[in-house]
Amino acid sequence: MNSGVDTQARAFAGEVRGSLETKNWMLDLGHPLLNRVAESFAKAAGIGAVQAVARESYFMATEGEGGGSVSGTTGARKRSFPELNGTNSSSIKSAEAMVKSVSKESLQWGLAAGVHSGLTYGLAGVRGTHDWRNSAVAGAITGAAVALTSEHASHEQVVQCAITGAALSTAANVLSGIF
Repeated sequence: MNSGVDTQARAFAGEVRGSLETKNWMLDLGHPLLNRVAESFAKAAGIGAVQAVARESYFMATEGEGGGSVSGTTGARKRSFPELNGTNSSSIKSAEAMVKSVSKESLQWGLAAGVHSGLTYGLAGVRGTHDWRNSAVAGAITGAAVALTSEHASHEQVVQCAITGAALSTAANVLSGIF
């Protein structure tokens, strides 16, 4: 290997390693708030997509065994895609429905993470401190926003999700100092 190419490769590897260590692996949008929101969105959207695919795969497998797919939170039947085996003409429509479902859930996860991250960053900047109060407010607003994305959002559901979001966010903030 040429020594000039080797030096360039080492310099590039060092730059990548340095970027990963400082957590600047995403593109620079020009402001730390925008960078934080974009990074949170991308990470959570990926996690949401993996979760949605795993859930749909589980439902397809259990439905093949004669089991049903029931949502644990609402008790309602979840839509599954038994035609994805590719043996009939409706498999393309079913695959499209699965992709649409996974994309929607991925977007919801990303939006929730982006909103929460942006709010905690903004509140810390405005208040001059990052504490459990910032987390509680950001969690409540994020929880309410997530509830509003559901098809049949009621006032009670929005309030319950806001309270749950505030509680989870506050607990995560408090426990992050312990562990």
